[in-house]
Amino acid sequence: MLTLLEIFLVIASLLLTIQSAYSASIMLYAWEDEDRQQRNRVPQDFGPPRLSFTLLLPARHEEAVIQGTIQRLVDLNYPPELVQLLIIIEATDSGTIEAVNQKLAELHRAGVTNVRLLTYNDPPVNKPHGLNVGLAQATGDVITIFDAEDEPHPDILAIVNTVMLREELQVVQCGVQLMNFADRWYSSLNVLEYFFWFRSRLHFHSLVNMVPLGGNTIFIKYDVLKSMGGWDQNCLTEDADIGVRLSVAGLPIRVLYDDRYVTREETPPTVSQFIKQRTRWNQGFLQVLAKKDWQHLPLLRQRLLAFYTLAFPCLQALLLVYLPLSLWMMLFLRLPSPIAIISLFPIYMLGLQLIANVVGLFEFAAVHHLTIPPRLPTKMALVFLPYQFLLSFAAFRAIQRQFKGKNNWEKTVHTGALRKPDLNTIGSRPDYSIAISSVLTNEALAGEEE
Repeated sequence: MLTLLEIFLVIASLLLTIQSAYSASIMLYAWEDEDRQQRNRVPQDFGPPRLSFTLLLPARHEEAVIQGTIQRLVDLNYPPELVQLLIIIEATDSGTIEAVNQKLAELHRAGVTNVRLLTYNDPPVNKPHGLNVGLAQATGDVITIFDAEDEPHPDILAIVNTVMLREELQVVQCGVQLMNFADRWYSSLNVLEYFFWFRSRLHFHSLVNMVPLGGNTIFIKYDVLKSMGGWDQNCLTEDADIGVRLSVAGLPIRVLYDDRYVTREETPPTVSQFIKQRTRWNQGFLQVLAKKDWQHLPLLRQRLLAFYTLAFPCLQALLLVYLPLSLWMMLFLRLPSPIAIISLFPIYMLGLQLIANVVGLFEFAAVHHLTIPPRLPTKMALVFLPYQFLLSFAAFRAIQRQFKGKNNWEKTVHTGALRKPDLNTIGSRPDYSIAISSVLTNEALAGEEE
């Protein structure tokens, strides 16, 4: 007769195997399907600029990168009279406010008048609150969001203007891609998560019409956002929350991805920062799950996909318990052969995902004209399992915080890794480069949590 420990091992093994297989299938949904990829690419020609845009740029403690981001948004290839850029900062963040004011003075001397700084001094101090402050002052037909370290493509507004008008769309999600794949031991795997998510998996979500939107390069018509009441200021993943609510409202969400036109970002600079970022995302998904808006999705497959996506932190946290326990049981206990075989299933699936990631690395490098260090694929294989433990620990930490009612915003520090000089240019955009991120000081680490 099976013991409780053996029963747990069998159930956990089967659950993790099913989850891994399903995750791999949607991760590769649009990967080798040329028709699916073609439908989601940027149009070959751009229509005349007609829509006006409000660009929301919430920032906190971003002195190192904010001025460069403002300049890149000002330089977008779109008529300035149709663009409003709002930078939103909490009033006590004097360092970022000073950096922004310096940049504004420089822009005003150059005749740029479509950029404003907004501040707020009431809680909560977080991104969705800043977005709502910006929404109240927005004048554009379309609202979009950029993060403080973003490198958007110069043609992004022209692209969205074209697609929204031609297809009569209300919501468009464009691609986002981490770029500094060689900075830290976990960077390549972090980069590839984005690569698979935006290039493939989100297209499956769009097909089902249950899309947890990404954090930036989202374009939503102003009237739609106002009718939705803006963003939930108490949610740690306001992007996923608004995506679910838009899906419940029956609005199709167009996912547009083209390697040439992604918004480029950087990976978190330390393990501590990475864990806190993933904790925030996982806890936000649990918050959206608990809000139960997803239960009002009209189709069963939409509700099932929503539940799987939002409850995923629970499955991920299970890995933190499962792997050490299964290894210990295999090494020190005499298990019946069927149970021993079943307990290895999740490890086989992890192996298949590793292979997919290595293949993805070479494709990522090819489309972005990058050179892969010779030892990187081997390094990826060695750190793949530790990386899964990082993800599982972050998920476990999110569950713990959710049960304790801790809802403070743990900010991710940005170092400007994309803006440091390096010999590796990317594609036809020579001002973007890959460089090693600087090491954070103890003071920065001590002040990162808000």
